[in-house]
Amino acid sequence: MNNKTLKKSDTIINAKDVHNIISQRMLADGMKLVLDLENSYDLRIVDALTGDEYLDMFSFFASSPLGMNHPKINNDGFVNRIGKAALTKPSNSDVYTREMAHFVKTFGDVAMPEHFKHLFLISGGSLAVENALKTAFDWKVRKNFQKGYKEEKGHQVIHFREAFHGRSGYTMSLTNTDPNKILYFPKFNWPRITNPKITFPLSENLDKIRQLEEIAINEIYEAIKNNKDDIAAIITEPVQAEGGDNFFRKEFFVKLREIADENDIMLIFDEVQTGIGLTGKMWAHEHYVKPDIVAFGKKMQVCGIMVSDRVDEIEENVFRKSSRINSTWGGNLVDMVRSQKFLEIIHEENLVENSKMVGEYLLHNLEEVQIQFPELISQARGLGLMCSFDFPTPEQRNKFLQELYDNKVLMLGCGNRSVRFRPPLNVRTENIDEAITIIKKVLSKMS
Repeated sequence: MNNKTLKKSDTIINAKDVHNIISQRMLADGMKLVLDLENSYDLRIVDALTGDEYLDMFSFFASSPLGMNHPKINNDGFVNRIGKAALTKPSNSDVYTREMAHFVKTFGDVAMPEHFKHLFLISGGSLAVENALKTAFDWKVRKNFQKGYKEEKGHQVIHFREAFHGRSGYTMSLTNTDPNKILYFPKFNWPRITNPKITFPLSENLDKIRQLEEIAINEIYEAIKNNKDDIAAIITEPVQAEGGDNFFRKEFFVKLREIADENDIMLIFDEVQTGIGLTGKMWAHEHYVKPDIVAFGKKMQVCGIMVSDRVDEIEENVFRKSSRINSTWGGNLVDMVRSQKFLEIIHEENLVENSKMVGEYLLHNLEEVQIQFPELISQARGLGLMCSFDFPTPEQRNKFLQELYDNKVLMLGCGNRSVRFRPPLNVRTENIDEAITIIKKVLSKMS
C-alpha cells in the first residue's frame, strides 16, 4: 500500500496514458491502438489515441460474434439488464438465478445439439478442456474398475502434432505449437500423433494425405496397444487454428470415431475457436462426426463442455456425483447475460447461414487473389468464415500483417506462415470486398 491519491472509478484515463500505466505493472506488448469501447461500431474498431478506424477481421481472437456495439446490445434496455447482473458476482455453481436459467434455456434451444445431454460451465477455454479431460479420466478409470482392475488405469490422452488446447495444467501436455508457451512447465508424456492435415488443393494431394492418415491411424493403434486400457480420450480440434488453420478430411474423423467406440475411449473435440457459427454450422463437428465431448468458449462468451449420454455408461459419473467437477463461479453471470443475448441475435439474424454464404464469397475471392499473386499466396482454404492462406516464409507473412495494420485492417497469423480470417459472424460481402482490396494493394507492394 502507499499514500498515492486513488483514481476514482468514474475518472477517465487519458488514452495516451493507457500503455504507460498498464506497462508499469504488466507486460503490455500487444497492439499499439487503444480500443475505444464507446465509439467503435459494427466491424470498425476505433483507436482512442488517434480516432482512426480499423476494419475488424480478427474479432478479438475469434471471440466476438457480433462486432462492436450491435444495436440490439447497445440500447438502454439491455445495458440496464446486464448492468444489474454486473453488480453482484454470485457463485453460480450453488446459487441459481433467473438470469442463469435464461442463458441455459437459450443455449439448449439455439446451440446445443440433441445428442448432448450434459452441460458444464466455467471461465476460460483451457479450463473447459481441463474438465473435458477430467470427465474422460473419471469415466475410463471407473470403466476399468468394472473390468476388474484394482488400481487406477485410464490416465493418458492421445493428441496431435500442432495442436493448441490451452496453457493450464493438463492442457500443457497437449499444446505443441509455439514451444515458448509450455517451456519449463511440467508435462505428461502422452501419445502425440502425426496430424494428417490437408495440403490444398485437395484433389492434387489426395494420395499424400491418405498416406499421412494411414500413418496417424497406425500410430494411434500402436499407442493403444502400448498403453493397454490406459487411454481415456482422443482429443482434436476440428480445424487446428493456432497450429496453422490445419483442415482434415471427414474420412479421418470417421475413423477416429470408430477407434474411440471400439476401445472404450472418449472422443473430445476442442471447439473453443471453431464453435458458434464460424465454419458455417453452429459447431464445426457438425461437418464431420458426433464427438462424446465438446469444449467451447470464445464466441460463446461463457466456456464449458457439452457431453453425450455415453458418460452415463458409468453410474457415478462426474455429472451425477457432486463436486467431481466444479468452480466457484461456474462461468460468469455477466457473460451468461451477454451470451444469451448474442445467441438470440445469432438465431434471429440467421448469422450461422450468413457465415456459410459470406464465407463462400470470401474463399472464392481468396482463390482469385492466389491466382493473381502465385509467388506470394498459396493454400487458400476455408470452411465458412474460417478462411486462411499461406506465404512462402514467416518473414513475408509477418511483413504482410504489419502492412495490413498500417492500412487499418486487423488480421491474425497462425502456424509458421499462415494468415487467418476471423471476422464477426455479421460480416457482409462489402466488408470482404474492402478487405480484399487492401490485401491486393499490400501484395502488389510486396511483389
